[in-house]
Amino acid sequence: MPLTTLPGGGDLPEVVTIGVSVSVPEPYGAEIQDARAGHGDPLARSIPTHVTLLPPTELPAERLPLVEEHLAAVARAHRPFRMLLQGSGTFRPVSPVVFVRVEEGAHECRLLEAAVRSGPLARELSFPYHPHVTVAHGLPEEILDEAYEKARTFQAAFPVPGFGLSRFDADEVWRPWRTYTFGGR
Repeated sequence: MPLTTLPGGGDLPEVVTIGVSVSVPEPYGAEIQDARAGHGDPLARSIPTHVTLLPPTELPAERLPLVEEHLAAVARAHRPFRMLLQGSGTFRPVSPVVFVRVEEGAHECRLLEAAVRSGPLARELSFPYHPHVTVAHGLPEEILDEAYEKARTFQAAFPVPGFGLSRFDADEVWRPWRTYTFGGR
């Protein structure tokens, strides 16, 4: 099905918001999402657990076939790798975010991010790229402190076979759209 058509039929709006990321598999994805919801983060259930490679990006729907070709080429040029998520970090005071650190696989994520954010997806970032998994965002300081403490003991290791393209729908929920397997398999 072409990217200009929604799964299940129907056409896309003229402008779409997309993102590209590495998914955190189960059971770890649900564990982090549950923690995020437990901290009262209103975005917890609308954003699948992930490591961002391309932040939310608006583009004309007519450019999606070019984007799909670009992402397929990026995936073919990279190989699977191991990711280790371990411990907590924060972007405070610059940004009210607490996250789980990417201890292993960060280098590969940086290479992927640079490749994804090129060609038809070239854009400037608001902050330097830092691979991470958000566990709390935009919450009161005491809740961010609590989230930081609780995430300190988190650990998960898993293989990363590829990455995914997601779309931000009218109901303000991020949904996986396409997956790209490394090495073109």
